Amino acid sequence: MENSSATAARTAQDDSTEEIRPFRVEIPQADVDDLRDRLARTRWNTGLPGVDGWTRGVPAEYLKGLAAYWADGFDWRAAEDRLNAFPQFLTEIDGQDIHFVHVRSAKAGAPALLLVHDWPGSFVQFADVIEPLSRDFDVVVTSTPGVGFSGPLTSTGWNTGRIAAAFNTLMARLGYGSYGVQGNGGGAWIAAEMGRQAPDSVNGVHVNGLVTFPSDDPADFAGLTEAEQARLERLQNFRDDKMGFNVIQSTRPETLAFGLHDSPVGQLAWIIEKFKEWTDPAAELPEDAVDRDTLLTNVSLYWFTGTAGSSAHLYYEMAHDPAAWAPKERGTVPTAVAVALQADVAIRRFAERDHHVVRWTEVDRGGNFLSLEQPELLTKDVTEFFTTLG
Repeated sequence: MENSSATAARTAQDDSTEEIRPFRVEIPQADVDDLRDRLARTRWNTGLPGVDGWTRGVPAEYLKGLAAYWADGFDWRAAEDRLNAFPQFLTEIDGQDIHFVHVRSAKAGAPALLLVHDWPGSFVQFADVIEPLSRDFDVVVTSTPGVGFSGPLTSTGWNTGRIAAAFNTLMARLGYGSYGVQGNGGGAWIAAEMGRQAPDSVNGVHVNGLVTFPSDDPADFAGLTEAEQARLERLQNFRDDKMGFNVIQSTRPETLAFGLHDSPVGQLAWIIEKFKEWTDPAAELPEDAVDRDTLLTNVSLYWFTGTAGSSAHLYYEMAHDPAAWAPKERGTVPTAVAVALQADVAIRRFAERDHHVVRWTEVDRGGNFLSLEQPELLTKDVTEFFTTLG
């Protein structure tokens, strides 16, 4: 298993073919029919009497309604056509297929920008920002190894350092000697690591949904604003009350995978709960924050590609990677942080301790998935940041 960023970088550069193959999303009709058949035959859990809302997970009646729409109202072929409007490719890096979108800007000499998604997102979460960003950038959108059309993992050891190395290799393979990176949540960790590994190539990092942690030094807590104290409390509540998914995926991803791989309703519940918890708290339901068809496109992608298990294994790899938790040198690449005030946990002094933060934007709408929740806002912040870098 790869544990160091340096080893991961060498591996990603060596054991690979450099062929770039065109790709289109073309799910066989038999698979679409199988999904609908499985949804129709769901053995439903009735839920526990006396439990209201989302306090113990996804409510049964809500999930039944969403699953019914997935089976009979959602148009996968329309979603497929929308995704195929973007030029897509596959290339092998370090023994693993990497799927990506590559949209070249009509603007002469446009700089390159790589977009990196979070779990349980996918490249689908950037569908609304690709075109507006491509007015100023050559846009590359990756699918993380083990997720979606990058396919199930072909080996163990795909930790954050190895993924970052693979993505830096991808950008070099596409001919970019200099490029920016944007990532949210787990994608923010990958984006920051890309900058640490290749500071001469990564000219800037933009993140949202960034997680920052205090140290054991009591001085870290001195002078925090009321808003920062609320974010710290939000982080603690998340760690205490909402980390069940992380514990399972970090310890027993293989066991979990059997249920999610066999049951589309299980996969739906597992993902939709995160969109409920990680989007704008003002949204009563996930589809109040993110378009329902987009949510189901994302869930369908996990289902059709059979990547529930391999995406869960990424959490295991990170939890068991000593390099992930070892002290790191402060990043040197200019970094911009967008903070959703009602949902995020990032505290500026902790972010500045770990990263070279040169821009800090606080927004009063949205949550972890700004590219879906507030695409115009994210596009504006990303464009302004990278434009100032020159």
